[in-house]
Amino acid sequence: MNSIKEKLFLDGVDHFNKKLFYEAHESWETLWTDYNLDDALLIQGLIQLSVAYFHITNLNLKGSKNLFNKCIPKLEKYLQNHRGIDIKEILKISQKALEKVILIQNTKDFDWELVPKIDIRK
Repeated sequence: MNSIKEKLFLDGVDHFNKKLFYEAHESWETLWTDYNLDDALLIQGLIQLSVAYFHITNLNLKGSKNLFNKCIPKLEKYLQNHRGIDIKEILKISQKALEKVILIQNTKDFDWELVPKIDIRK
């Protein structure tokens, strides 16, 4: 992977792990739109995952639910560790986050422990 693509990917991971979901989305969106990627569906899933969490921060439970429902099937296509990421763990936590979003009436009731940390193992 060339260094610009790698930087965009890693910047997205860093932002996501700092719960800067909009910024993560921006980095990954640039990567997804500007480059022809073999794993474009994975990057699209990560974009949608970050936006699902971003929607919670801007009080949009319906939007969050919709984005979780879009990203989970995409991420499920990468169940083997991909780009050094434990996708299964991300999916497990994301599914719990979706279940929480469905159950709550107010975004202040969301459990922010339900945000996966993206660890990259080389």
